[in-house]
Amino acid sequence: MKKLLPLFLIFLVFWGYSQESLTYQKPSKEILNLVDAPMAPTVLITDNGNHMVMLYRDAYKTIEELSEDELRLAGLRINPKTNIGSRTNYYNNIKIKATTASQEIQVSGLPENPRLANFSWSPDQSKIAVTNTTTTGVEVWVLDVEESSVKKLTEANVNANMGDVLNWFKDGNSILVKMLPSARKALINVSEAIPAGPTVSSNDGKKAQNRTYQDLLKNPNDEFNFEQLALSELHKIDLNGNSSIWKGQDMYSSLSFSPDGSYIMAVTIDRPFSYLVPYNRFPSITTIYKNDGSLVQQVLKVPLIEDLPQGFMAERTGMRDISWRSDKPSTLIYAQVLDGGDPEIEVAFRDEVFQLEAPFKGEGKSILKTINRFASIQWGNDGIAIAYDRWWNTRNTKTYVFNPSNPSEKPKIISDRNYQDVYNDPGEFVTTKNEYSVNVLALDGKNNAFLMGDGFSEKGQFPFIDKINLVSQETLRLFQSTLTDKKETLVEYHPEKDQLLVRIESKSEYPNYYYKNLIRKKAPQQLTFFENPFKSIQNVNKEVITYKREDGLELTGTLYLPVGYDKVKKEKLPMILWAYPREFKDKNSASQNTQNPNEFTYPSWGSPIYWVTKGYVVLDDAAFPIIGEGDAQPNDTFRKQLVANAKAAIDAVDAKGYIDRKRVAVGGHSYGAFMVANLLSHSDLFAAGIARSGAYNRTLTPFGFQSEERNYWEAPEVYYTMSPFMHADKMKTPLLLTHGEADNNSGTYPMQSERYFNALKGLGATVRLVMFPKESHGYRAKESILHLLWEQDQWLEKYVKQKEEIIDAPLMGKD
Repeated sequence: MKKLLPLFLIFLVFWGYSQESLTYQKPSKEILNLVDAPMAPTVLITDNGNHMVMLYRDAYKTIEELSEDELRLAGLRINPKTNIGSRTNYYNNIKIKATTASQEIQVSGLPENPRLANFSWSPDQSKIAVTNTTTTGVEVWVLDVEESSVKKLTEANVNANMGDVLNWFKDGNSILVKMLPSARKALINVSEAIPAGPTVSSNDGKKAQNRTYQDLLKNPNDEFNFEQLALSELHKIDLNGNSSIWKGQDMYSSLSFSPDGSYIMAVTIDRPFSYLVPYNRFPSITTIYKNDGSLVQQVLKVPLIEDLPQGFMAERTGMRDISWRSDKPSTLIYAQVLDGGDPEIEVAFRDEVFQLEAPFKGEGKSILKTINRFASIQWGNDGIAIAYDRWWNTRNTKTYVFNPSNPSEKPKIISDRNYQDVYNDPGEFVTTKNEYSVNVLALDGKNNAFLMGDGFSEKGQFPFIDKINLVSQETLRLFQSTLTDKKETLVEYHPEKDQLLVRIESKSEYPNYYYKNLIRKKAPQQLTFFENPFKSIQNVNKEVITYKREDGLELTGTLYLPVGYDKVKKEKLPMILWAYPREFKDKNSASQNTQNPNEFTYPSWGSPIYWVTKGYVVLDDAAFPIIGEGDAQPNDTFRKQLVANAKAAIDAVDAKGYIDRKRVAVGGHSYGAFMVANLLSHSDLFAAGIARSGAYNRTLTPFGFQSEERNYWEAPEVYYTMSPFMHADKMKTPLLLTHGEADNNSGTYPMQSERYFNALKGLGATVRLVMFPKESHGYRAKESILHLLWEQDQWLEKYVKQKEEIIDAPLMGKD
């Protein structure tokens, strides 16, 4: 018994050090001051440029908000008490500013403790419909922009569970609103329900290689609750609050008016439901109604989609991507596959596009075939439209100009490129509102369109506007930014008004909006005057550095040095390297620089930039390309390239004399966390790591992950080699793991971190796992974010900054 007592005490000590009951903590003052900085508003500008609507919100939710009732059903997260998405971001104030005025006006009449969402402009943009979430449900309010006032239109009986809640009738006098049906049944309390039998799933031999979706239906009780929450009645509500039923209850997922407002396309969800895929792959029915609610035609019935062919470019057969043609009063557009939806089948054209005019009966008229998978169309007029296609496997995209009125006229390919090749990106076509208040191509009388581009190049980022003749394909550069000490982002261009809306910022100047003229060389008109809320880091040294990997590939990263760092004395500081791996099919695209040193330094919740205030060098957004050219797949050499990227980054900063390379930490979120675990297992480059919300065992995502199309049985060695869990015995570096307990991201189950932690712990690694209650893949509650920053700070202080002084005592008394 005396011999057993020490062993028992050892067991108690071990158990006590295994679990830690910890209340939410706050980081140091330097970090806390940055987190508490107020947010600038989101800005909405009317098309006529007369008014700016400024929407204000808190940067973070509270843990109390995240703890409200939540049902997770068929890919949705719903608050069953209020009938709106439980993770909805809300605004809590609105101000209006005339673009010529110096001050904004506070909107009057707002509800007490506003929780505003689902903003929807009226056709003439004189008003905005918006929902307000109360403690009992969702209401509809309407904002009069000219009057700077709001008023309530409905009680709290709106159904916002499926989104697409508010749709304006074209006269701007009424809104089509999803409302709770009067006959909706009470929900089943799943935790108290007595099962009627087992849950059975079966398969008749078809391949159904679906990714690892979360929040799926699990049993008949879930099915019942999902249906009740999805059911809505459609009400027509005028601006005085008068309501009438427009259409009876159904599971409406989306609604859209034809450009002229004569028809409404409604998509409803149908049974049978699935336990394998989310609701957007449940059976659906697409129906066209007149704007008075009378039936016109059922145009599409889609079965349950569980068994698509393998590959990112797989598609179902039949009509898909149904939409309204923007330049016509009421014409439907849709696509159909020409390869059976199977990317493995070689055909000259993958897709065919059709148009179907009212009354929408029979088959449509073919107007275009695309070489790759059809993506979208920008409509111009009877004779001009722009179409896009895309093929993931080759990263190819084509842009076509075609005549929708004459299908016999061969489309012209005006762009054929790798969509990851940003240096050769021609930009996006400028649009304008037509007589139906719908966006169409901005065209002049000579078939000229306009392209607005980001302007990335080897020399830096210089956004541009080109005029392109869609007949001759000749281009003329109308504008290119010449700013070298600021970043200029082009937001909107109105060629008919010679007016360009831009956003200008610098490392220390918060982004603000300006009007510019291209022809009339007037001084820019500043529209907003937002101040920098992050004064403590406005003078950090920030630069984009360029360096080479051992194979000669050029890489970049944004380097931050603490305020006042002496580049002459070059004190060797600890460093944090933060990155996210990205897959490429060619070295040229992988080596291109898309970072701008003049971008405003904004410390978001997940950023490592906070630690420049604590004496760290930070290399953020370090390029981590994983390349597989030709028939090779990027992941075939994932680990080798990962380590080469990390070594090149550390070597580059070390060569400048800024860091002690024995005190370098690496961090990442999601796939970046997966990167961290691999780097710590297969290199000795780092003193510690931070891995947030990652996936570590790829056999738990057997039908593909990230950009990997092959399933586990096709490439078992790839899955094994890339899984840090399989190599947990190689972990010799302290690793901080964090995860949201309610993570809904495909593949990153909370179990991934829990099982990886158990493996590392069992093998004697130095590891800490922090699970955040109520949090999803990205963390939202201020309490969680402050605690996350505290955890990261403590970990870095012990295992990186003070590495030479590490003793055997566990972190904060327990580990």
